[in-house]
Amino acid sequence: MALEDAKNQVDQAFTRDTSRGLSHENAFGGATSFLRRRYTKDLTGVDVAVTGIAFDQAVTNRPGCRFGPRAIREASTLQPYDPPYGWGFDPLGDFSVADYGDMAFDYARISAFPAAVTQHVRTILDAGAACLTLGGDHFITLPILRAHAEKFGPVALLQFDAHSDSWVDDDPARIDHGTFVYKAVKEGLILPEKSVAVGIRTVNPDTQGVHIIDAPEVHRTGPSAVAAKVRQIIGDTPCYLTFDIDALDPAFAPGTGTPVWGGLSTAQAAVILREIAGLTLLGGDVVEVSPPYDTTGATAVAGAHVAMEILCLWAWTRRR
Repeated sequence: MALEDAKNQVDQAFTRDTSRGLSHENAFGGATSFLRRRYTKDLTGVDVAVTGIAFDQAVTNRPGCRFGPRAIREASTLQPYDPPYGWGFDPLGDFSVADYGDMAFDYARISAFPAAVTQHVRTILDAGAACLTLGGDHFITLPILRAHAEKFGPVALLQFDAHSDSWVDDDPARIDHGTFVYKAVKEGLILPEKSVAVGIRTVNPDTQGVHIIDAPEVHRTGPSAVAAKVRQIIGDTPCYLTFDIDALDPAFAPGTGTPVWGGLSTAQAAVILREIAGLTLLGGDVVEVSPPYDTTGATAVAGAHVAMEILCLWAWTRRR
């Protein structure tokens, strides 16, 4: 029925009558919600709410990831025709997934932004849905973690990144995408002994106790060994996954603000993400996708696939 459905489906972001099921709408047309999910602010019965936070005013180098959520949504239109390859189940059919739209905020009141993010995510969690966020720069993960820790207590952090983002920052008024891990540890939002950062390849002597699996280790030992090590560190501790797209090598994701050579390939990332299935994942985000620096769209495509993998990881332990 897929080809027949494609003749009739259009603007599924608004016209679909259910938040479950695949979509066969033409990839090149229509409203671009994430995976053609229905846009809604009503989270009644929704299992996962996908939201965008289009903020890039905390970057240290190239801006542009405010356009990330829009680009990831557009790239995701290639994916909702079939269940994701290699997982063996259909998260879009088994679970109610909605696109909650982007968070509204006053771009000229930056000081009010962190609290607004926490409230935005709090609203989603209080409705009983998990939150999958499309960023935006990596600062957004800090106020997102505040909402999760408020509801679930301190969590394990699984971070994919070229940078540890644990630089010292004791000024509560600073908004910086390179210090969110430092502040998350100091605020007691994450459990550093149960947290791990994968893909690191920049120098920072103080990782705040977070385990580091740097990019050379990934290349040397292979993605399966890395996935096993991640599972060993985190165990059954509830965790939050944040994926900075610069964890990938610039050959695979050039559209980001602080690219660093020697990173993960998309194939390595895919293996790691799939072989950590079974972690107690509470939510996740994809950040630092900056479309202006990638005319090919490959970075947004990678971001869309990572977001789908996060959805699958969340669903893996909740399948009926």
